Amino acid sequence: MPCNLVSLIRILVLAAFSTIAPSGFAKSTTTTDRSSAVVVERHAHLNYTEALLLGLVEGVTEYLPISSTGHLILINHLLGLDADSLDREETQGSFAAAEKIQGQSPRRVAINAYTIVIQAGSIAAVLLLYRRRLREMLQGLLGQSREGLLVLRNLVAAFLPAAAAGPLLGTIVAECLFHPKAVGIALVGGAFLMICVECRQQRKEAWGGKRGSELHELSLKAAVGIGVLQCFALWPGTSRSMMTLVGGYLAGFRPPQAAEFSFLLGLVTLSAAAGYTIWQNGSIMIEVLPLGPAILGGFTAAVAAAVAVKGLVALLTRKGLSLFIGYRLCLGSVVLVFL
Repeated sequence: MPCNLVSLIRILVLAAFSTIAPSGFAKSTTTTDRSSAVVVERHAHLNYTEALLLGLVEGVTEYLPISSTGHLILINHLLGLDADSLDREETQGSFAAAEKIQGQSPRRVAINAYTIVIQAGSIAAVLLLYRRRLREMLQGLLGQSREGLLVLRNLVAAFLPAAAAGPLLGTIVAECLFHPKAVGIALVGGAFLMICVECRQQRKEAWGGKRGSELHELSLKAAVGIGVLQCFALWPGTSRSMMTLVGGYLAGFRPPQAAEFSFLLGLVTLSAAAGYTIWQNGSIMIEVLPLGPAILGGFTAAVAAAVAVKGLVALLTRKGLSLFIGYRLCLGSVVLVFL
């Protein structure tokens, strides 16, 4: 295994912690600052029903091309979990109403953090389902599998654009686009993009297009191109899965290969986001959110994601993107009209 590639991967893992937390955590706050600002009562802000619902939504939507972040924003809005205000009975100690963390209430920071950390359940599902591919990549790192090394190289290359775009755009996205209207616009816009790509794919198959590429056959240039498309998913409602699937189609993958590359790239991206969020806001999340419901949400997300991953490959093979196009158009229209 070349030393340069190992060093590059280590650097990217560290860089990831400062990139892909789209919930407005770009500016860190120390534990001391938080403690002096507010002491929040435990078990005050997330019950088992809400956690179960959030976990189900996260698990089902994370790897489908319909935007898990967009759905969680809508669910948080409908449940009132995105409210900045806190009732007096929900706090104790010397809490001043004007004192906030990162410009937001502790509740808002904690719920936003949980929205990202709950993705750990979805990460676990992919680790289990694609353990053979992950073992192959590990063998590539050890110089025992050329194909595994090439797949790993392509995933690193596809992650690079997000590592660059995250610090530049994360705060702006969180401040301007984390609301239902922005989600609705992205859902509808993404549906029209999928229509174009699906029509292109059908024409290609009708004309007897060549056999789709395998993951290790993807060129470095095409891998970076998929990564550039993934950056557009910083806009909530766009869908990281949708953009990487679209990129995979354009790069010459058949649906099963496009889905697998999307899942594996998501493993890198989501792990970075969850790790960064725990590092930045883990303490306030523990203070505000009860442990039991939080664990239930993550477990539910894992089970739901495993089912969704298996189902997505089958759906893409039989139906293409058509079902997801219809869903995005319907949901996006409802959001734009009623929320």
